[in-house]
Order: sequence, then C-alpha cells, then structure tokens
Amino acid sequence: MSVTDKLTSRLPMIPDRGDKSDVVSVVKLHGVITPHSTPFSRGTLNINSVESALLRAFSHDRLKAVALLINSPGGAPTQSGLIAERVRQLAEDKGVPVLAFCEDVAASGGYWLACAADEIYAHRTSMVGSIGVVSGGFGFSELIERFGIERRLYTAGENKRRLDPFQPENPADVAWLKDMHEQLHQLFADWVKQRRGSKLADDADLFTGDVWLGGKAEELGLVDGIGTLREVVAKRFPDAEITVAEPKKPLLAKLGLGAPAAAGVSALLHAIEQRTSWSRFGL
Repeated sequence: MSVTDKLTSRLPMIPDRGDKSDVVSVVKLHGVITPHSTPFSRGTLNINSVESALLRAFSHDRLKAVALLINSPGGAPTQSGLIAERVRQLAEDKGVPVLAFCEDVAASGGYWLACAADEIYAHRTSMVGSIGVVSGGFGFSELIERFGIERRLYTAGENKRRLDPFQPENPADVAWLKDMHEQLHQLFADWVKQRRGSKLADDADLFTGDVWLGGKAEELGLVDGIGTLREVVAKRFPDAEITVAEPKKPLLAKLGLGAPAAAGVSALLHAIEQRTSWSRFGL
C-alpha cells in the first residue's frame, strides 16, 4: 500500500448521497423587493437576482418539491409579479409542488411571492398579509422658496411633471396616483384569489392591507398551516435531502469588495429605503 493510500484510508468517509436521494430544493427569498439592486447591494430581491437560484432549485433530477423561504416586507409590484410568475412557470415545467414558508414577514409583495406556492406555511409569530398598495414621498416647495431657490423644469406633455416634489401638491396628481393604487390593489387581490381560491375566508378585512400573525392568517385562509421548513418536509418527504439553491454572486461580491466611495450617497439612500420598509413591521 502506498503512502497516499495509507493516508486516505484513515480519512473519515463522506457518505455518497449522489443522485440516489430525493431532493427538496430551498430558495431563500429574503429582502426588500426592488428593481434597483446593484452588484454591491445585498438584501434585495428582483427577477435578475433570483433567476439563477430558481434555475438551480428546479434542476435536480430527483426533485420532490421546491421550498420558498420568504422573509420580505414587500416592495415593487412588478418585480413581485415577475418572480412569482417565474416560479409558477418552472413548477409547471417540472411538475413538482412548491411550498412557501413565511419567516418574520411575508407582507405585501412578500405575500405575493408566497402565493406562487401551492401551499403556504407560517410560524406562529410570522406577520402575514398586507394585501394593499402604498407609496410615499416628500414635498420641498416651501423649503426651496425659503432658501431662494428657483425650480426650472421643462417638459413636453402636460402630465410629465406629475408629483414633482418641488412643486405644490396638485389634487389632480393625487387623484391620478390613487387611481393607479386602486388598479394595482385589484390586481393583487385577483392574484391572491386565483392562487388561494376557496381556502380564503369570507372576511371583509382580508384585502384592507392589514397584517396578521400566523395563527390568524391560517384562520383567514392566507396560509395552510403552522409549521417550519424542516417539520413539514420531514413529514411530507421523509426520505428527501434538503438542499439550498444559492444564487450566483457577482464578481465584486466574490472578491469581497464593497461599493466605491462615489456610490456612497446612493448606497446610503438605498439603505434608508430598505430600513424604512422593514420598520413598518417593527423589525
């Protein structure tokens, strides 16, 4: 026996799970949903940032199910819809069930993502729901007047200056924005009804934008039960191995490099925006 053989014979054997084990793939959908992610930012979700993880999750030959671990206060409705639709497309192509597990928060766009699953589970302390639409901003018209600043804005098209924060609020612009909110709210409610169907309770508060803890969310039909990923998978797929599908990391992230100094202000504003989204739920 060679020296190499002697040394390797003493090493602990690694079990060969290979392709013999059934697999439940896990995709972590953690963060604010926004189209504004960068190669440096973390804690954000959009279709580009999750595509590689979704493809990996659905690529296993012995795939039994895909689990979505959701921890998101919501964000951009379009990105929420794009991610959810991609999940449904892959699930139907592979013919496997998708289970969603709500962690701290699955609210607003986070709940939109959860509805992409065939079954939704939550912890007793999870905050679930917020089926509504919100947007906000600031008005600076009096501030620039106080400092003698003249606003110069040139447009072609009478509605190109809607909601300009440096102009006094226009009631017509507010009415336009509220109409957009109503349309988005209806699309959100329609998606929830399509995915949850008869499971939903007949409750007038269901689509008011309110949020509930896991137990109440189960009563309302927003989730199918109380349980964690490992509890449910152990019961449903006792012989399956749980594997986490990680997204591809950008080159700069792999090298451990942060944002350049020139991007400091933008990164700070982005961080404040994210912090605000989480703080609405006391987190």
